[in-house]
Amino acid sequence: MTESELRAAAETAVVQCMDLGADESCVVVTDDKRRSIGEALYDVASDVTADATLLRYPPGSQHGEEPPAPVAAAMAEADVFLAPTSKSLSHTRARGDACEAGARGATLPGITEDVFLTGLDADYDAISRHCLDVLKQVTEAEEIRVTTPAGTDITFEPGDRDWLADTGIVHEAGGFSNLPAGEVFVSPENANGTYVVDGTMMPHGLLEEGQRLRFEVEDGFVTHISDDDVREQVEAGAADVGRDAYNLAELGIGTNVGVDELVGSVLLDEKAAGTVHIAIGDDAGIGGDTDAPLHLDGIIREPTVYADGEEVELPE
Repeated sequence: MTESELRAAAETAVVQCMDLGADESCVVVTDDKRRSIGEALYDVASDVTADATLLRYPPGSQHGEEPPAPVAAAMAEADVFLAPTSKSLSHTRARGDACEAGARGATLPGITEDVFLTGLDADYDAISRHCLDVLKQVTEAEEIRVTTPAGTDITFEPGDRDWLADTGIVHEAGGFSNLPAGEVFVSPENANGTYVVDGTMMPHGLLEEGQRLRFEVEDGFVTHISDDDVREQVEAGAADVGRDAYNLAELGIGTNVGVDELVGSVLLDEKAAGTVHIAIGDDAGIGGDTDAPLHLDGIIREPTVYADGEEVELPE
């Protein structure tokens, strides 16, 4: 991986996605395992503004774990933050507090150099249009049903919670996105049914052909997990927060047409056009009311999505 290739991807993030200004402050938060990506973003930001900072800390042990207090404070004080980290900061109080303070930012959880290049080599204006098209189809629905050939049949009730669009275009104060971007998502008030992950899910990464992870959901909580490794992660969270670790946290629809195959990165694969992802655990950062020390996304292939009985046209 050459420095020029990393720089080109970093320029997309800093210039097109974040629209960093010369009079703005920018903090890049990274960890020891993502140093090369953090430095590439910092180098580009430094060319735009004299007020750029790079913060590096040891990798966290769990997605959704809070960063050190000085890191959280720096995020809240900046105009723009970018966070390429091994473990996700997306669903942390630090990220939420930073946006509430007026910072706009993007997290790049679990990002690798390959995913950085693939996911940022995209037209984010086009991705934004696909997001808005899906959003228009689902935003007023009282009930969303998802089915798949692998056995998923689950119904979600968004209730009063808003659908959100992760377009990758973050130009307004308080705005937030994952990068790479491209999804429409909601934290539903209720959900019931079965979902079967046959794409990507940590700690496995890309599932082997024929491998299936089955989850049963009742009244908004996961009541059965077929996979031992995933179940152990949720049980570890439950030791801290009890039943909230089993919260059905998110329904997301991928809209990034530049991602045409799953590669084993949740960050990238959940954005793949024509897929759905469902998450367990924390949803406080995306419109819900559950604080949990985990947020586990599972990507589902070949979904059919219905909004109040009408099939949703998904991007391909």
